[in-house]
Amino acid sequence: MTVIGLLQIILFAGVLPLVAWPLGVYMARVYSGEDFWMRRVLGPVERFFYRVAGVDPLREMDWKENTLALLIFNGLGILLLYALLRLQDILPLNPQQFGAVPPDLSFNTAVSFVTNTNWQAYGGETTLSYFAQMLGLTVQNFLSAATGMAVAVLFVRGVVRHSTTLLGNFWADVVRSVLYVLLPLSILLSVALVGQGVVQTFAPSKSVQMIAPAATPDGQVIDHQTIAMGPVASQVAIKHLGTNGGGFFNVNSAHPFEDPTPLADFLLVLAETALSAGLCVTFGRMAKDMRQGWALLAAMMIIVVSSACVAYWAEAGGNPQVDTATVDQIASSTNPGGNMEGKEVRFGVPRSALFSVVTTATSCGAVNSMHDSFTPIGGLVQLVMMQLGEVALGGVGSGLYGMLVFVLASAFVAGLLVGRTPEYLGKKIESFEMKMVSLLILIMPVLVLGATALAAVLPSAASSVFNPGAHGFSEILYAFTSQGNNNGSAFAGLNANTPFFNIAGAIAMLIARFWLIVPTLALSGSLAKKKTVPSGAGTLPTHTLLFTVWLISVILLVGALNFVPALALGPIVEHLQMVGK
Repeated sequence: MTVIGLLQIILFAGVLPLVAWPLGVYMARVYSGEDFWMRRVLGPVERFFYRVAGVDPLREMDWKENTLALLIFNGLGILLLYALLRLQDILPLNPQQFGAVPPDLSFNTAVSFVTNTNWQAYGGETTLSYFAQMLGLTVQNFLSAATGMAVAVLFVRGVVRHSTTLLGNFWADVVRSVLYVLLPLSILLSVALVGQGVVQTFAPSKSVQMIAPAATPDGQVIDHQTIAMGPVASQVAIKHLGTNGGGFFNVNSAHPFEDPTPLADFLLVLAETALSAGLCVTFGRMAKDMRQGWALLAAMMIIVVSSACVAYWAEAGGNPQVDTATVDQIASSTNPGGNMEGKEVRFGVPRSALFSVVTTATSCGAVNSMHDSFTPIGGLVQLVMMQLGEVALGGVGSGLYGMLVFVLASAFVAGLLVGRTPEYLGKKIESFEMKMVSLLILIMPVLVLGATALAAVLPSAASSVFNPGAHGFSEILYAFTSQGNNNGSAFAGLNANTPFFNIAGAIAMLIARFWLIVPTLALSGSLAKKKTVPSGAGTLPTHTLLFTVWLISVILLVGALNFVPALALGPIVEHLQMVGK
């Protein structure tokens, strides 16, 4: 580890709250329906969409009506995207003349992008046309992110309102998320990325003369290389801002046309965390107690920054297995040092470690290095960040309501420990709330571990694993951890483009998204109906450092109890094998 490397992590930790504050205040004004300059500019556009869709934005709905609207909206999104992928060969903007995407891969991809997972079992530049990338994937990048933000706002309203069944209007929240937040920020980020060298063009792929021709085993000389092009910057911007993660190119943000410079890399890391962090501030503003929002953000940042340091330490230490091969792994002025396998030289170990932790913590899933090439401890950190439920920052919207679920669980346990009726922000936490909280905490581990166990014993699934032993098990565990948390990143070495993994993965992504959203909105509806109880001398304060530490402890304890046995079979035993030889 070097001072420069640690300073890069510290810089991220220092800049993010500075960005989150004004962004969170702005989003609070957007979702509260306040009249401000942006609404005066875009108000006519917003009202036009409502007229076309026949939506009354002032008509608030209860949790059941909002849930039904959400399920219809996303169900139609899956059907339309599936049809677009299947008909790709007859649609325009297909200069490479790609054929229709196979049925099982189309289903997996459609579910993946609508659920904000963006799992990719294909190479984007060799599979999808520009039309499919733009009208299909990029559009869903906006809409899936807006869905998560709408659910978060509906949940916050349930927490802060009382004696009502009305939570707001899902349709209005989605429109405002796209129009006032995601679209303006994406335009600004796209322009900045183009300035850094990210490609944005409709030109077809280019065939260029190679400087050093290569030869195939049969003696055929290869002297030309195909350089993929396309409208990249516009998709990269929303893939990070919306914590989507699906890249235009197969190697994602490790490709120089997606992430060309260290500055571009920092902007992308900041983009995929800004809205999730800003929503904590939004919560504080809507709850009229900023201390609550800062407490949530503090808990998230402590988990993320400490995990980034652990990953950096593991990767900077290198791999003792290659010491015998006289490989220099010591950092110096001419050597980046550490485990550089699968990492881009322009980013090195610290930026790769930070990016990997942030992308698995936020459900973004974008990568600027190959996670499969990390050391066992580095890979363990990535798995743990997802297995905690991606509440440390988390996906746009989903991170906030996921963290609030853990807040309710923490307040409930703390209340029982001191012999008081548990409550949060003046709302008593009772039987129904804890049933929903239990569902939200337990569904994901059951889904991930069950699917991993099934894949490990089925010959058709196990044959997709190219690496034997503990690492091969880690690849299966990572795949379903990623899909079961709507993340989308992957370990390589696993052939995921098979009927089993496409169908099983799609089912996992659907459950992870919607089987969690439904009880989340039910929980919100229950909280909204409650009367507030005045705080007293015995009320547990939920904005203090003590409660923040308690909240982090509960999150880590739940994750440890659920996944330690599985991790022991994968990265932990792999680490022991690495250091023991």
